[in-house]
Amino acid sequence: MFERGISETVVRAVIVIDLGEVIQEYLDDVPYPSRLILGWSREQPIHVVTAYDSQERMDIVITVYEPDHLRWEDGFKKRKLI
Repeated sequence: MFERGISETVVRAVIVIDLGEVIQEYLDDVPYPSRLILGWSREQPIHVVTAYDSQERMDIVITVYEPDHLRWEDGFKKRKLI
C-alpha cells in the first residue's frame, strides 16, 4: 500500500470503519480465510485483501491496490473474462 501511495487512513476506513463492501471470500485460504473488500477513496476504487486471524481477532492486510478498469467490470466488483 505504501508503494502504491494508499494511506493507512484509507485502508482503516475500508476495513475498520466498514466503509468497504466484501465482494469475495476465500474461506479455504490458509493459514487464515481471506476476503476481497471494495472501498472508495474520494472517487477512486480501492481493493483491500485481508486475512482474518480468529484466535487473535484481527484482520491482517495482505495487499491494497487500485483495481485496473481493464481487468474489472464497471463497479470493480467482478473480474472481466479475458
